[in-house]
Amino acid sequence: MRPKELVEAYTRGENITALLKGLSKTDCNTEEVIETAYDLQSGSYIRNLDDPEKYQHKVNYGRSIAEEILSLTKPISILEAGVGEGTTFSFVLTSLNNPNLEAHGFDISWSRIASCRHWLQNNGHTKAFLSVASLLNLPYLDNSFDVVYTSHTIEPNGGNEKNILQELYRVTAQYLVLLEPGYELASDEAQRRMEQHGYCRGLVDSAESLGMRVLKHELFPHTANPLNPTAITVIVKDSAAHPAMPQLACPRFGSPLIENPDSLFSAESLRAYPKIKGIPCLRSQDGMIASAYNQTAYSQT
Repeated sequence: MRPKELVEAYTRGENITALLKGLSKTDCNTEEVIETAYDLQSGSYIRNLDDPEKYQHKVNYGRSIAEEILSLTKPISILEAGVGEGTTFSFVLTSLNNPNLEAHGFDISWSRIASCRHWLQNNGHTKAFLSVASLLNLPYLDNSFDVVYTSHTIEPNGGNEKNILQELYRVTAQYLVLLEPGYELASDEAQRRMEQHGYCRGLVDSAESLGMRVLKHELFPHTANPLNPTAITVIVKDSAAHPAMPQLACPRFGSPLIENPDSLFSAESLRAYPKIKGIPCLRSQDGMIASAYNQTAYSQT
C-alpha cells in the first residue's frame, strides 16, 4: 500500500496497525508497523490535551512518575524511552523541577519527535535532547542515565520484551522505571484486548530471568483506559557509574558519537548519522559509512 493510501485510511479512521499487519500477513507488530502507525497519528496526543479532563489526568500522571523517581533518587540525568509527543515528559520535567537536569528523550517516529520538540518548547523545556532511535539499539553508552523510564513504550512490542529490557537496563546506571500495561494484573476482558493488539506481557518474569532485581510491581493509580491498566515496575541496577552523564554512541557498534551542526559522527565506527530539521536520526539503519568525514578537504566550511 502506498503512503498516500495509508494516510487516507488513517483519515477514514481505520486501525493502521491492524491494516499493516494484515497486508504483511504477520501477527507481530514489527518496528516498521509501529513507526508507521504512530507517525501517522503524530499531533493527536497534544490535541487530546485540549480536553481539560485529559489535561488534568496527564498532569497527575506526570507528577506521580516524578514523585516515584524522587522517592528512589535525585537524578542529574534522565531518559524517557519512547517519548512520543512529550505530553508525559513535560509534566515529569516540571515536577522534577531541576533546571540543571540532563533530560533526553527519543522515539521511533520522526514526526512525533518534531511534535515533541514543539510541545516542550512551548512549555518551557528548551534544553532536552531529542532524537529518533530504536528500543532495540539505543544510541547511548552503558550506564548513561541515573534513571530511564517508559510510559506505554514497550506496549506494542509484544514478543520483544527481553531484548528491549536488556537495552533499557544497559543504559541506566541506577533505576529503570516501567509504566506499561499490567497484563498480569488486568481483568480477563483487558487481557483479551491486550492479546489482540499484541501488547507486551510478562515484564517481571522477563526481567528476573535476565538477572535483574525488581523492587516493585503494582497497578499505577492513574489509568486512562480501564481496558489497558498501567502497572509500575521498578528495577534497580547496582552500578558504580552514578551520578551518570549521558554519552551518545553509535547504535550499531556502540562507539562514542560526536555531535556536529548537521550530523553526528563516530570516528571508531566511521558512521555518520544525519539530522533532519535539526533532529538527530540515530537508528542503526540511519547511519552511513563516511571514512572521509573528518578530512579537511571534505569538511564543511
